[in-house]
Amino acid sequence: MDFDKLYNTYYMEVYSYVMTLIKNAHLAEEITQEAFFKAFKTQKGYRGNSSEFTWLCAIAKNTCIDALRKTSKICEMTDDLPSETNVEQILEDENLKLQIHQILHKMEEPYKEVFHLRIFGELSFQKIGQIFGKTETWARVTYHRARLKIQEKISV
Repeated sequence: MDFDKLYNTYYMEVYSYVMTLIKNAHLAEEITQEAFFKAFKTQKGYRGNSSEFTWLCAIAKNTCIDALRKTSKICEMTDDLPSETNVEQILEDENLKLQIHQILHKMEEPYKEVFHLRIFGELSFQKIGQIFGKTETWARVTYHRARLKIQEKISV
């Protein structure tokens, strides 16, 4: 594997992916560098079952999770109050943010990650499908089901 070529080809895409997760340019740059370092160290373990981009995004996502755990950062959201009671707008209400995060914490995969990537990461369904090695339609359906699960559990 030509790691220089891999780095030059995917650095900006992985960096953009990390930025959607954490919304902090400096931290995103550090995490992206760390993710590529981890990829370099474990490149012999790459079996080619997924695209190189998907493999790198998985490493980057896990690196983000590790970094967020270490620094105890919580996703930044605006403080505006919701005007309707759908999931995206409820996220604006401070009291309900914690409840939604608790629901997400207990939610099974892939619903948890798809919802997180769509709402907090602001990724398109096409990109989400690509990350999972699935179709855009699969990402849409999975996101919709995750929303329904959250809405069922919210006590408004």
